Amino acid sequence: MNSTPPAVPPTSRLMSGADYRDSLRRCSPRVYVDGQSIASVADSPALQPGINALALTYDFALDPAKSKLMTAVQTATGRTVNRMLHIDESAGDLLDKLEAVRLLCQETGCAQRYLAHDALNAIHQVCARIDDARGNSEHRARFAAYLDAVQAGDLALGIAMTDARGDRSRRPHEQDNPDAYVHVSGRRAGGIVISGCKAIVTGAPYMHEFLVMPGRNMGAADADFAVCCAVPVDAPGVTIVARPAGRPGEKPEHGAALFSRRYGQSTGVVVFDEVFVPWERVFFAGEWEHSASLTYDYATHHRHSCIAARAGFGDLLIGAGALICEANGLDPQRKASLRDPMVELISIIEGFYACGVAASVYATRDEYSGSFMPDPVFANIGKLLLATQIYDMHRLAHEVSGGLIVALPGPDEDHNPETAATLAELLRANPDVPYDKRIEVARFIEDLTASYQGGWYSVISLHGGGSPAAMKQEIWRNYPVGNKVELVERLLERGVLHDESRPITRNRQPGRCCDAGCSAPGQAIMVPVPGKAGRS
Repeated sequence: MNSTPPAVPPTSRLMSGADYRDSLRRCSPRVYVDGQSIASVADSPALQPGINALALTYDFALDPAKSKLMTAVQTATGRTVNRMLHIDESAGDLLDKLEAVRLLCQETGCAQRYLAHDALNAIHQVCARIDDARGNSEHRARFAAYLDAVQAGDLALGIAMTDARGDRSRRPHEQDNPDAYVHVSGRRAGGIVISGCKAIVTGAPYMHEFLVMPGRNMGAADADFAVCCAVPVDAPGVTIVARPAGRPGEKPEHGAALFSRRYGQSTGVVVFDEVFVPWERVFFAGEWEHSASLTYDYATHHRHSCIAARAGFGDLLIGAGALICEANGLDPQRKASLRDPMVELISIIEGFYACGVAASVYATRDEYSGSFMPDPVFANIGKLLLATQIYDMHRLAHEVSGGLIVALPGPDEDHNPETAATLAELLRANPDVPYDKRIEVARFIEDLTASYQGGWYSVISLHGGGSPAAMKQEIWRNYPVGNKVELVERLLERGVLHDESRPITRNRQPGRCCDAGCSAPGQAIMVPVPGKAGRS
């Protein structure tokens, strides 16, 4: 690939997982994993679990049973596109995205590609906002051309947003090393030059392009750091230093890493060393006053998506918890000590998922771009709940499973002629469930909750999409406390008039359930699909 816009195929089509793998072979990024140079990303054993997860997003879109949910028709072009590349045109689109992400993450743990949806929607909104302020359509047109090419090519996009950041107490322009943040280091007639480091890029080695975005609100002195652009993964000057995806190569023939040897996620540090970006790939450069809008819009979309992703992961814990109860010879229907934690686990998962549904239903049309935004209060509450309750989810899975999930002999003993038969006889519980099936579920739960990979799921749930402190700030900033205060004052018959100068009553909003708010007339509703991802 090169630094020109992605070519639009004469006849656009959705790629399959196999097509996606082949497309990676046409890229030549500079990638290092565990100190080793990767010659072919598509064929690297260390990255296969991540590539498998991305490939599923392509295959599901071509599956007749899932395609209505996994694809969408983009009104501007009439093109059927992957749901992960769609600009939301209704609250129904947001509901469909929520269900699609949950379905994907039921299979993969974390499908990763939904970040592209969140970034594209945010950039779409901020480009419209910039043009509205300037009275032209330059940024809209530039982004529309890029989006058209991305959808036509069915590309996978990595989101390069979180900077290395250096000394956290200093703003970008105050850093001793300016490369702690990606910034514009030069300008030419044909484009800009960027340098710096993005520290946590999901799926970095096996993407087609990076969407570079500011990771914080910028001030006037930080104008060079307010840059949003698209860069091919193999553009000259780009280096990716990544970790393996999942737990590849851990004795697959012996039953270790049952899930995460198949599906996982690589994250990478991406270094941009004097990378040239043509103007057609630059969505803004120097418009510092719009950096806050972009980060806010992206965070709201992404937290909404994270709710669905972790609900899909939670579905794996619910299913595994029920199976291990059965294998242990116990019935949650009769044992409150098992039924209660299972119900608590279900309540946690469906509770934060319900916030995602509410954020979709109460979505509003963005005044500049016309696309739809999830309700920020419900999106942030749902993400805050999952971020803090992921540890409870693991605890409850451990509670119903028993200590066997970490006390079992290692997988090699399953093939040891001196011990295997004895273990199979003595460690069997339910006579209707063979020993090997019991330990298979136990090791599955260990993989998801008590391994290196289990710790990884906890950390990405806590910090992915922003820290809990950021979500609490957004909830307080957007929640209509003023409405509640005035309600009580009215009931107390105080006769107090609304006063915008009073901080406690300043944050207000109109009624939700009205045609000007959550349900614009003629708005599309969620597509009919056989079964629901959350229940299937």
